Amino acid sequence: LRSEQGVFPAQTPFVAYQGDVHGCKVTVATNGKDSVYGTGVDNVGTVPAALVTFLGLQSLGDVDMVVNAGTCGGFKRKGAEIGDVFLTSAVANHDRRIQIPPFIPYGIGKLDAIACPNLAKEYGFKTGVCTTGNSLDKTEEDDKNMESNDASCKDMEAAAIAWSAKLFDTPYLGVKVVTDIVDGDRLTQDEFLENLGTAAKSLQDALPKVCEFICGKAPADL
Repeated sequence: LRSEQGVFPAQTPFVAYQGDVHGCKVTVATNGKDSVYGTGVDNVGTVPAALVTFLGLQSLGDVDMVVNAGTCGGFKRKGAEIGDVFLTSAVANHDRRIQIPPFIPYGIGKLDAIACPNLAKEYGFKTGVCTTGNSLDKTEEDDKNMESNDASCKDMEAAAIAWSAKLFDTPYLGVKVVTDIVDGDRLTQDEFLENLGTAAKSLQDALPKVCEFICGKAPADL
């Protein structure tokens, strides 16, 4: 893949790479580093995730699919283990609590992902709902909402990326690798940092398989 300067406005921190993968044109976009707060850390959370997806889709035009590749927490009650690959069946939010009746479903913001039963079967990937919030840790109320969302994994971007994709009617798929067990007994930050390398290797192994499988196929064949 080669660096591509023309995808995002110069004011944004986002970075794009483009190339051909298994005969498909692929654009890889990352959120870049924080300059707004002067920390220099990776941009994470729903704001950069929604914006990078929207601007990318606006710039690229006709896009067949948005694939959100990244890490997540997993739930042992759903059979998740460190390094597992999950294909997201749907996304939802667990920290947008708006207790005004018409706004409750908006706050949850549940959206279906593209169904990929054949992909999951081919490589033994797990499937389930990915629930999104803007904190690495969780509150008791988050726990209740994540269980209500029937979540198998938890991240900080998926629901935002899917929202932007929905604005363009572009199919969305999440490929998430487990770094920590949300309903386990360890501190999230400690387990995340300990297992990030393992999860990254798992994602590096899984993502080329996903690209090869989906390239050239109709959605019904996935």
